[in-house]
Amino acid sequence: MTIDDCDHVPPVALTAREVCQVLREVVFGRRTMAKVGNQNWGEVYACHFDVDIEGWRVTLYNDCDELDYCEHCVSPDGKRWDFDPGDRTDPIALLSTWEHQCLERMLKAL
Repeated sequence: MTIDDCDHVPPVALTAREVCQVLREVVFGRRTMAKVGNQNWGEVYACHFDVDIEGWRVTLYNDCDELDYCEHCVSPDGKRWDFDPGDRTDPIALLSTWEHQCLERMLKAL
């Protein structure tokens, strides 16, 4: 072990619940969401779609025009959450049916 090893602090990870809360705040109008890039939700159709939520960078998966899951999220202070296929907890899955539908409509309107 070297002195450099002690200086390295691993980044703190976000939880799926923290990411879900940011998405909920968009649904309830407490935060604003903007697309990143030129393509809209319908143009990506079956691919990743990036949004900015007041400095939070969130990548969502558009599965044939339906909101499927969150691929990853980076908070303004650099904390990160990444999709893990072995982990059953996804921020999108934590939303209620109504919240999921509202968020999907908002994404389609961007």
